[in-house]
Amino acid sequence: MKTYQTILSAAIASMVFSSCGESKVSESKDSGVASETMEVAGKAESRPSPLMVKEGEIGGKPFKVQYGSPAVKGRVLWGDLVPYNVVWRTGANEASYVDLAQDMVVEGKKLPAGKYSLFTIPKETGSWTVIFNSEWDLEHGHFQYDEKNDVLRVEVSPEWEASSQESLSMEIQDPGLVIRWEKLKLPISIN
Repeated sequence: MKTYQTILSAAIASMVFSSCGESKVSESKDSGVASETMEVAGKAESRPSPLMVKEGEIGGKPFKVQYGSPAVKGRVLWGDLVPYNVVWRTGANEASYVDLAQDMVVEGKKLPAGKYSLFTIPKETGSWTVIFNSEWDLEHGHFQYDEKNDVLRVEVSPEWEASSQESLSMEIQDPGLVIRWEKLKLPISIN
């Protein structure tokens, strides 16, 4: 009887906890106001890499990015977990994507309003290729990537910082969108 009550109590607690919905945190950014949403409750427990959503403005224009945020967990990232010269989904799980409400300029090139999956090609030296692809809703990231759907490719110089960041982040801040993970800082100019 005691076991049954323990299981029943755990099940009820789980249902109450999972019905709490999403949590939101607002934060001020150099380029405007951004909000951050992370999956919570039951979904977060089943996802080792939490789903993150950032919304804000770049140059007064609405901008949104959604990505799975993996952690380093003591692994060797660059050239190993994330191979060089191979398309990377730039996050975990499904493809990361950006949503532009208006046309924008990325690294000096026009990107029309719309939703785009975000991929990168990391390189051991030199600039990385950043790709915006029209197939934005890909469940399995780079496994479904098709180059023929690329809308824009730009070259971006990575910066390597002394401090390390455990979880991948994408921030809407100067110069537009900044990707950080481990010691990588990839500032993508957007306006």
